[in-house]
Amino acid sequence: MWITKALSATLLALGLAAGPAAADSSPSPSPSSSSDGGAPTTAGTSFRTATEIKQGQRATASASTGDYLYWSFPADAGQRPTVRTTVKLPQSHAPQTWQIDVYDGLRRRQSCQYGAQTRTVAQGDTSVDLACVLRTVRAWSEPWANDPLPGTYYVRLTVLNLTTADLGQPIGALLQVDSKDVGGAAAVDGTLAKPLVPGISVSSKPEESAGSSSKSAVLSSIEPEGGWSSGWWSDRWVWTGVGAVLAALAGIGGYALTRGSGRPSRVPPGS
Repeated sequence: MWITKALSATLLALGLAAGPAAADSSPSPSPSSSSDGGAPTTAGTSFRTATEIKQGQRATASASTGDYLYWSFPADAGQRPTVRTTVKLPQSHAPQTWQIDVYDGLRRRQSCQYGAQTRTVAQGDTSVDLACVLRTVRAWSEPWANDPLPGTYYVRLTVLNLTTADLGQPIGALLQVDSKDVGGAAAVDGTLAKPLVPGISVSSKPEESAGSSSKSAVLSSIEPEGGWSSGWWSDRWVWTGVGAVLAALAGIGGYALTRGSGRPSRVPPGS
């Protein structure tokens, strides 16, 4: 009887503990159109001038065919970013091939798990949609590996082949980045000392001395909501605790079933 009560109480406690973790691992809802206020309306032309955007924002830009357009966004451990862009095209004289590339904070090109990263549009098409689903961002990786790590990511939009007649024609671009929280399934041991944010290694805290203050030299000011976690917490901790408790209960139950009544099966003669 006491085993049944203990098991019921344990399962109830585990259900309460696992509930919030399961909720946290679900993808966050897409922001409404009202949250797009203040979204960027321009794009940079290089890594250093990339326009910073937050995940969930709808960034727009007006440019000309042949321009390189750059945006940057933050991605933390456990997230699987998805980059989507739509390019509004003018009337073209020949087919065009458009492509988006994603780079991490070390400017290493990151491969896409799936999505139409490159598309060729026919003459007369008015728009093209591109998408890139990155691999899950890891909290730590070997120095020689090319795994996505927490930090700033760059998106570059460009056209690969263009005729002289179509060069310089006006275009409009719309970009949005969303992430799915993968959770403990992608958790690893180890964390980075600092996220891969440009200039963070030479940053300094503001210090006031002799009436002056020194500003931070970090080149990128964007970070995830709530700051950089670097994967210190995941629902893997919850399920590790679940396994440990169930193993303990199994041991107690097995002992109770095999120990017997505690009295000898027969009385020795003459006693």
